[in-house]
Amino acid sequence: MHPRLKINKGFSIKLCSDLNFKLSVMIKIKYKFNPETLKFEEEKFTLGKFIYKKVLPKIAFSVILGIGLGVVATYYIGSPAERDAKNENLKLRNDFSLLKTHLLGFEEELAKIQNRDDNVYRTIFEAKPVSKAERRGGFGGVDRYETYRGYNNSDLMVSTAYNLDVISREMIVQSKSFDEVVDLVKNKEKMLACIPSIQPIAVKDLKRFGSPFGMRFHPILHISRLHAGVDLTADAGTKIYASGAGTVVVSGVQNGYGNVVKINHGYGYMTVYGHCSKLLVEAGQKVNRGDVIALVGSTGLSTAPHLHYEVRINNTPVNPLNFYKGGLSEEEYQMLLNASNTDILFDEEN
Repeated sequence: MHPRLKINKGFSIKLCSDLNFKLSVMIKIKYKFNPETLKFEEEKFTLGKFIYKKVLPKIAFSVILGIGLGVVATYYIGSPAERDAKNENLKLRNDFSLLKTHLLGFEEELAKIQNRDDNVYRTIFEAKPVSKAERRGGFGGVDRYETYRGYNNSDLMVSTAYNLDVISREMIVQSKSFDEVVDLVKNKEKMLACIPSIQPIAVKDLKRFGSPFGMRFHPILHISRLHAGVDLTADAGTKIYASGAGTVVVSGVQNGYGNVVKINHGYGYMTVYGHCSKLLVEAGQKVNRGDVIALVGSTGLSTAPHLHYEVRINNTPVNPLNFYKGGLSEEEYQMLLNASNTDILFDEEN
């Protein structure tokens, strides 16, 4: 035999002996009772049996343990991406809640502005308040918030978007309302010139104050009805003055009023001058406050000279005394007011 082969063979035998020795040391020797020989015999070691009994159970345990830890981590701990997403979702929800709180504050402040607009600014200029329906309006068409649905926080997102839409709508309406108020301010001088504010008969020419504004028993018709103006007694031919700037819309004869002048002052105001003896203006004519428009008489339902004077706002009669103070001193106005409260009946009035 070749020398190298002998050496290799001896080396191989020695290597196998060392391996068997080490395996014997690593694996405890086990004995198994043989019922045929009635002796304990050494159990033969095989690699397959070693893997089956020693290795596979540990591998199976490790796999099961890993799966269990994975399930726990997934459902209770979450992956880093899931944790980031959850934190981001929580932050967004908090941001939406804070935004909604700010929107509620804006709505309260806007409501205060709207209240001042309706009850202060528009009242000063006697402009019609903006209705709640006009301010809030509506949002027609398809669902405007469809893109916000299907998420965990859809309700919060939809309500926040709706509040934003409402505030935006109300701010647009409020802006237009302020534009109207600005126009009213710019036209204030013109408006003040038009609003009736003086007594149509000079104080020096007024003899007495007849029937005041309100319900009364008519001395000619013998029925109770609204006396839609005031009666001012003066001599026939006394000058009658326009109480505000405007356009004459009627200058002629009308039942009950006799010769009458009606002036449209704009801004919803109209004045009526009845029982005149002579008319000095024509329909369509422009007049200014203080212009002479007619003379006192006793035409129509009247038997003595006097002026029946009315002030109407949006065609509704109001007490003319509310508009006298601009042309009278404090003493004259108080005297006229006291006279109107004495319920003096003037039997020749309309």
